[in-house]
Amino acid sequence: MSDKKFIRFFNELGIKDVPQVGGKNASLGEMYRKLTKQGILVPNGFATTAVAYNYFLKSTGVKNKIRQILKGLDTKNVTDLAQRGAAARQLIVATEFPEDLKQAIIDAYRKLSTEDALNRKPETRPTRFATRSERVENRKLLHVAVRSSATAEDLPDASFAGQQETFLNISGKAKLLIAVKKCIASLFTNRAISYRVDKGFDHFKIALSVGVQKMIRADLAASGVMFTIDTESGFANTVLVNSIFGLGENIVQGRVDPDEFYVFKPTLSIISRSLSRKRMKMIYSQNPAKPVRNIPLAPNQQLKQSIIDQEVIQLAKWAIAIEKHYGRPMDIEWAKDGQDKKLYIIQARPETIHSVRDYSVIEEYVLEKRDKLITTGRSVGNKIGAGKTNRIMDIKDIAKFKPGEVLVTDMTDPDWEPVMKIAAAIVTDKGGRTCHAAIISRELGIPCIVGTADASRKIKTGQEITVSCAEGDMGFVYQGKLDFKINKTSVKNLCRPKTKIMMNIGSPDIAFTSSFIPNDGVGLAREEFIINDVIKIHPLALINYAKLKDTAVKRKIAGLTVGYSDKKQFYIDKLAEGIATIAAAFYPKDVIVRFSDFKTNEYANLIGGKDYEPVESNPMIGWRGASRYYAEQFKPAFILECQAMKKVREKMKLTNVKAMVPFCRTLDEAKKVIKIIEANGLKQGKNGFELYCMVEIPANVILAEEFSKLFDGFSIGSNDLTQLTLGVDRDSSLVSQVYDERNQAIKTLLKQVISIARKNKIKIGICGQAPSDFPDFAQFLVECGIDSISLNPDTVIKTTLAILKTEKKLKSRT
Repeated sequence: MSDKKFIRFFNELGIKDVPQVGGKNASLGEMYRKLTKQGILVPNGFATTAVAYNYFLKSTGVKNKIRQILKGLDTKNVTDLAQRGAAARQLIVATEFPEDLKQAIIDAYRKLSTEDALNRKPETRPTRFATRSERVENRKLLHVAVRSSATAEDLPDASFAGQQETFLNISGKAKLLIAVKKCIASLFTNRAISYRVDKGFDHFKIALSVGVQKMIRADLAASGVMFTIDTESGFANTVLVNSIFGLGENIVQGRVDPDEFYVFKPTLSIISRSLSRKRMKMIYSQNPAKPVRNIPLAPNQQLKQSIIDQEVIQLAKWAIAIEKHYGRPMDIEWAKDGQDKKLYIIQARPETIHSVRDYSVIEEYVLEKRDKLITTGRSVGNKIGAGKTNRIMDIKDIAKFKPGEVLVTDMTDPDWEPVMKIAAAIVTDKGGRTCHAAIISRELGIPCIVGTADASRKIKTGQEITVSCAEGDMGFVYQGKLDFKINKTSVKNLCRPKTKIMMNIGSPDIAFTSSFIPNDGVGLAREEFIINDVIKIHPLALINYAKLKDTAVKRKIAGLTVGYSDKKQFYIDKLAEGIATIAAAFYPKDVIVRFSDFKTNEYANLIGGKDYEPVESNPMIGWRGASRYYAEQFKPAFILECQAMKKVREKMKLTNVKAMVPFCRTLDEAKKVIKIIEANGLKQGKNGFELYCMVEIPANVILAEEFSKLFDGFSIGSNDLTQLTLGVDRDSSLVSQVYDERNQAIKTLLKQVISIARKNKIKIGICGQAPSDFPDFAQFLVECGIDSISLNPDTVIKTTLAILKTEKKLKSRT
């Protein structure tokens, strides 16, 4: 039988050859033939064919022997399965290849080695082999990776888990032949055998191709995987690049957490990076029995970035080209050669694990039954959550909280956000509908009930409860873990209203997922989430790091900012990455980012914050917003925010980002802040930059004519505007009955400021809570002629439907 039947080199293969060489090898051939012309480097290699596999099994009698081994197998008997599987694999490895097949593999290996030698510079590599007689010839032979590739594309499921055997750093004829047989044997792992039996597949209706590919010297550099889609949300506009030092098997095996880089496809800019502690790396070994081994990395190398930014971008470019060629999202393996310093693509397959959530469907939560009512409060969102409770009354105890538990507490502040993210639901004693717990749980999409007054007295740790926010404005806490259903309604053909429907996005973590909801951009992106969750350090503590006297604080900061000699740059970079992630998720739609609006008590809770913050009896109306930005003691910190914003717009090229100034009390404050912003490279009108002002103080409405001459747009903050107009502390449950954005005084102010904005032709929207909670309030705003309404993600669909009805009524009147 000819070598061509047994062996196909990559330059002879294409995607149509899956039946002969499996998906993995067909893809390598496809890329080698067609994408190397675009500058994408793919190491050469060859594949054994399905014909070679069947010839080996049939001509040696292995096929019939395996049938006998597996006859009468009971896959439910784990011991029996393990014994039979081991026998089948041992049989394959112990059986000699037919001479013609053996020679075909060796000849192909020599040819690959010779061609490579002609195309490369002399290199040093391990040459210590089993016997002296082999050394001379083996010096001329390549080190190769040997991988299995199943050819079962005609069956309902061709994945056949358990067949992904890979053998690295194989050199020499004898070792190669053994590795090829071990790959073939991997078709008979216990898991693969059980899968085929349970599915009713014939063991011999599939075949196995073995790919033999030049090893890249990643042991001297780095390697990893990348996806042309976000693997968690299905967001398609990013490339996720993972990277570690040494060989990539440590990622596959989960031994080393990789560095992560998100590259935004339209601008080819890195919008997010996360460097892991890489404690070891896999390298080649000179031990014939163990061709690879792990060695520890020095402490000063563990948090070092494993590839440079230019290489991340290069890989992303290649990933985009590969995705375009195949016409679908791809899962790609890559490696960097430590000798020639070049990047290579070593595998590519369709991305099939993570599905894209369908955001054209509305979810409605409905309780199937009710049990004993424990307590009630104000509901936040419209979901239902259930689980065991964990009653935590002090921030120092939050480490005891476990994912999926229901958090019961007095009230929360930004320090609680790490556990809020992993809670099934949240119940608090205090707070109104716009307190911290309510705002954060909305943005995270977690059911929350606030202002119960007695939840922490009535609910004990470990008790099973159900938290229902799906029954209107009142939230109910029931005894027991109750069943509920989720009704889904398709909105695939939902019309877009004339009024822009934007979203409030706090955490970058939910940006990609939220982008699938029909929207016109982001009306409010809050920096506070990024600062509190990612940075965690007071900006002035970073600026004055060298002068800090508190050694404990200094040690914490050093731990969080490893790799940054300039601690200020850490603040700029991490803030920019958080903003960029939100901006990328909604690109090219407008994303309005509000400069920081922490109160003094919230800033004091950041690491090192107590040394830089005064104690105020009422921080809600104290030193916050614009008044901070020009104050000499805080101005250096605000400049870092401006530099982060500039980085997002200029370096990352996300010019859809607009900036917004919160809590601006006077015209003089506005002018001072604008001057600082402009001095730091953010000039209104330049490269489309726009600056908005929050309308949340009655003075903003009274002087709207004057404010409209300074800013490009307004965004109404109905929470604070209601608080300051009615003189109500919005966090107080004692006067919560007075707090109502639909009060006539508030409506009068809103109608007035919308009218002035429209007259002066500047944009005006609302990002406060009221439109999310009250569809009738949203309808009122539409009737006033507001340009946009920004909503929490979970209320976008229902409010859009209400606004469409209102616009239809208004149209019928004209």
